[in-house]
Amino acid sequence: MSRRPAPHLPPWLAHALRAQRGPVPWSAVTRGLLSAGPLLLVAVATGHTSVGVVAAIAAMLAGINDRPGSRRASVKRLGVPALGGALGLVVGTYAGQETGAAVLTVLFTAVGLIAGGVSAVGPVASATGTQVLVGTAVGAGMPLPEPGWERALAFLAGAGWLLLLRLALPTPGSLAGDFRFDGEREAVAGVYDAVSALLDAAGGPDAIRCRAALTAALDHAQDALAGPRLRRYASSSAERRLHAQYAAALPLAEAATALAWAEETVSGRASEGPRRLAAAVRGNTHTGPLPAPSRSAPALRALDDALLHAAEVFDQGRGGDLHTRRRTAGDRLRAAFGGAGREYGLRVALCFGAAAAVAQALHHSRWYGQHEHWYWLPATAVFLVKPDLGPLASRVLNRAAGTVLGALLFAGLAAVLPRPEGLIALVALSGALIPVATRHFAAQTAVVTVLVLALVMVGGEPQASAGRIGETLLACAIVLIVGHLPMPGQRGGGVRARLAAASEAAYAYLAHVLDEADAPRIGGAGAPRIGGAGAPSGHRATRWTLRREAYRTLAEARTAVSLAAHELPALARYTEGADEVAALLERLVDTTTACAVHLDDTGRIGPRHRERLAAVLTELAAPAERLGLRPPRTPLAG
Repeated sequence: MSRRPAPHLPPWLAHALRAQRGPVPWSAVTRGLLSAGPLLLVAVATGHTSVGVVAAIAAMLAGINDRPGSRRASVKRLGVPALGGALGLVVGTYAGQETGAAVLTVLFTAVGLIAGGVSAVGPVASATGTQVLVGTAVGAGMPLPEPGWERALAFLAGAGWLLLLRLALPTPGSLAGDFRFDGEREAVAGVYDAVSALLDAAGGPDAIRCRAALTAALDHAQDALAGPRLRRYASSSAERRLHAQYAAALPLAEAATALAWAEETVSGRASEGPRRLAAAVRGNTHTGPLPAPSRSAPALRALDDALLHAAEVFDQGRGGDLHTRRRTAGDRLRAAFGGAGREYGLRVALCFGAAAAVAQALHHSRWYGQHEHWYWLPATAVFLVKPDLGPLASRVLNRAAGTVLGALLFAGLAAVLPRPEGLIALVALSGALIPVATRHFAAQTAVVTVLVLALVMVGGEPQASAGRIGETLLACAIVLIVGHLPMPGQRGGGVRARLAAASEAAYAYLAHVLDEADAPRIGGAGAPRIGGAGAPSGHRATRWTLRREAYRTLAEARTAVSLAAHELPALARYTEGADEVAALLERLVDTTTACAVHLDDTGRIGPRHRERLAAVLTELAAPAERLGLRPPRTPLAG
């Protein structure tokens, strides 16, 4: 009996049903439980309920940004958006008090244009732009007795409380060594685990996926170690040791990538060394003896040299360069005012301004009755218009479904819970669920809806589930309409900007390796380079920085391309062919890495490597030009 083929879902619907998986982040759950609920409880007990509501909103928004990583990185990830939210709260408060509906709509549009452009700079900037917009809407529309500056202080206090919990509370399993660096230690160990997984997958169908996972692990570790600091360099022996262990993983990652590129399987002995290094990082112990792989090929010799160097580093731990390229103010301005920033800013401005105009019209026509929560409509549009939360159709479907579920759930709970004790407990429970719910936008929306409705009731408003559903559906309609409006310039600017950055980084990396191949060597033109995988020379340090930049920008481009491919067909057609360009750029960077490893071993780039470089460059030319990308010509010396 033949089986019926499984129904093939369209990409936009498949993305809406997809959820992330992984272990429960109990540390973040604990912080969520101790954040918004206790803040609200203290405020109600002391007679400052409205201040507590603002602080709880800030703690909720910070909880959405509370992701795995180091304590130092969390200062920027949680603190910078909180500053933006406080600024938006001040602007919105005074604008709402001093201006009418027309001026307020124009102001919302202008703020949306600026915050949307800034959001194109990066993840932290995007979170900051979101909180600026939410703060502006809440400040203008939420009826609170406090002046703007007091609301801003309450907002900062709420986000600061969660940040304090993040800095002070140890995570499970963090007692091996200095618990302040448990996030960094886990991130660095993850790099060695990813190297081991890539070696196991070399020559098999999972090699490409494991190489992408290695890139993600390196990006995560780099971010965890490169957080804000008072001093330029690591200030403690434990931190210097982690920096050295991260730097020692870079030649291992390079060798593993070259082995995967060769499409030949390697023995299990090769992956055992990185696996033991990962355990040593997690346990803050010495490595012990490491099994040496066969030295029968250049990449295997590079892997063996890298393991020997890592064993020495783990014993000494004298620090190491993170090989990051610092972004200047000019880089950030170009991102904000470039094609992606302009397109994103214009779309956010139209959505935020249109939602404010419709909300003001409904509010002044008394459609809301006695309820003073017109700000829900523009605040909802903020989350719906953000492309980093998923494709447009997926965001709209999940937001609508999550809001209906959360509102109905709250309506049932509000009918039986005592006030305000039961509602405060519901706020605390919702805060604890946010770190788990962030794995799916509908689940996150449902939890946030329950939390917000509970805060509204604690603040003195009547039960408002029906209004919340209605405004969410209206916001969905506004964002869908604006999302399909024709825009000035070329559509898909965000994807093109990411691919252009990845292309530039890939060609810079290739050009550097070709320059290395042409550089004079001790012992003549065919002599191998001296030094192995030990302390990098200037050339090698620069090469690792360029390689990290190439893979990081490629990962960002891949994410943007994937999101664009899951849009509705009317939007997805503007970025057709982008996935092909991203795949070819990945092949180019992988081939360049294999060339670099072969160059270190033999002193030259082999004929096979040159042929594959030329082939991928030829394949890349046509699809890149169709997307408006014009890569520089890179001659391959014979």
